[in-house]
Amino acid sequence: MKILPAMPSFPRERSQPLALIGRLGTAGLGALAVATATLLSPVATSPSIAQGTPGLMEFRWENNKDYRKLYFFTTDTTRMQRAEYYLMLRPKDRKTAILKLSISIPSHFDTTIDPKQVKLCRMSEGGMLKRTRCLETIPATIEVSANGRSIEIFPETPVSDKDTIGVYMNVFNPFNAGMYQFNALAQAPGDIPVSGYLGSWLIQIVPNNTN
Repeated sequence: MKILPAMPSFPRERSQPLALIGRLGTAGLGALAVATATLLSPVATSPSIAQGTPGLMEFRWENNKDYRKLYFFTTDTTRMQRAEYYLMLRPKDRKTAILKLSISIPSHFDTTIDPKQVKLCRMSEGGMLKRTRCLETIPATIEVSANGRSIEIFPETPVSDKDTIGVYMNVFNPFNAGMYQFNALAQAPGDIPVSGYLGSWLIQIVPNNTN
């Protein structure tokens, strides 16, 4: 009797279809294709369905244990409406002064960001009785990449980790409703120019009110 070599091992989600092929044989491949398509369909796996918000997409490292959520405030979350964004960094969000701050922007955040409408501020964090706002503009050079996927901020002097700071933006919200993840990376003063991940602002844009 000829002994066939053992099948290579796969992660659980991949090994199940292979086991089914062995049991069903050629005649069952059609049914298996339907079952596999059902398992892999966006309806079955979409995080937006699990969260009860059909049609939304989420840009988030769900499997990354190092994901850190950052606080933000925006004056309007409706698609295509002008809004003021306050992307905040509290003292607890960073351990060193900041020499350079970089913000990555999702490719589906389809709007134009004017560097003249972006500034670095010392912030007053809002609450029940007051609104989040800029207390003082921190002198800095602001650069937006040509494709609009990143913002680079170079303060004139390193920004202390003792104050709550934030990036203010005045933009039009994107056309598509959904979840957008902005990532913050900062470079600390020192000899090694390496930027470290500080956290992410997860912003939800909602459809227009049809009522």
